[in-house]
Amino acid sequence: MTEVTQETSPEQSPQPGNPSNHGLEFRHLRYLVAVADAGTFTHAAERMFIAQPTLSQQIRRLEEMVGTPLLHRRRDGVELTAAGSVLLEESRTMLSLLEHGVLRSRQAAGLGRPRLRFVLPSNLPERLAVAMSSRLRSAAAAAGADVEWLETPLDAEFTPIRERHADAGLGWLTSPRETLPEPLDVMTLADFEPEVWIPAAARTGRDGRQISIAELAGMDVIYGPRRFSPATYDAWLAILRENRPRFEFSDPQFRHSLSMTLSFAASATRPIAVLTDPLHLVGGSAWNSMRRHEADTYDMVRVTLERHPLTATAAVAWSGDLPRDLQQVLFDTADAGIPDDEFAVTSQLLSA
Repeated sequence: MTEVTQETSPEQSPQPGNPSNHGLEFRHLRYLVAVADAGTFTHAAERMFIAQPTLSQQIRRLEEMVGTPLLHRRRDGVELTAAGSVLLEESRTMLSLLEHGVLRSRQAAGLGRPRLRFVLPSNLPERLAVAMSSRLRSAAAAAGADVEWLETPLDAEFTPIRERHADAGLGWLTSPRETLPEPLDVMTLADFEPEVWIPAAARTGRDGRQISIAELAGMDVIYGPRRFSPATYDAWLAILRENRPRFEFSDPQFRHSLSMTLSFAASATRPIAVLTDPLHLVGGSAWNSMRRHEADTYDMVRVTLERHPLTATAAVAWSGDLPRDLQQVLFDTADAGIPDDEFAVTSQLLSA
């Protein structure tokens, strides 16, 4: 298949002011979504199992019906126009509503059960993931619904849910809930903070177990990679840069092993700190009790950050377009809260 790389010429462009939606079909909207997600006509055609020229023709037909260009065709892929971005968002909404409508029609005919596509990222504290998934399974079963589990990262805007690749998910809320784009709804659970490990020789503070965010920013800090937890990564990076404008995290060399990373950090010639994902309830009694009795490891010690500047809020997010019975399942799951004693957990690094 040959990629379309040239810009749309004036004579090929749809004429503005003369839109006609006669003949518009849902397949045209699916084609637009596919091209936007894939980034090129070639990759989109492969995913849709149609010929690339056919896909290009159908997109151009859609532009004619709308009356304006929706895509800029470039050598490195496609770029949505302002009109294309609007139609893309509306297309995702329409296709999602259509899918739910078909499912509910099948259910009314006794041919199926409601299905909830739920994102459970792999970097969550294990006890949090277990507790919430168990509650969700119970709530869904009581409502006669099935749960499809999706393991994928969630960014600060819960993009997989907003773009209708998933219905709901459990993730980290790092910005005010009122700033989230529509149609997202969220219920917050609790605030979590990471473990911070520093070389034993670098201990400061009244009891040797507490440092400031400025002291942490003055060290090299191992945390990441960003792609596995973009919400917390970006939020915490911004906080550290308030104290050191050119601050950057270092990716762990042994991301699946905290012990290996601590050993690596302890052997460095300069002070290196190790930061985990959000792991413990802020001020949780189980976390505080565990800290008092823990021995040093590899000449690295855990410390507390003064005033808890690095936190993330665990939240259940879902699309407001969901049928009300599925929204009630999510509400019931999140409404139970999080008992403190569920989180006396062992250390872990960001995991895939």
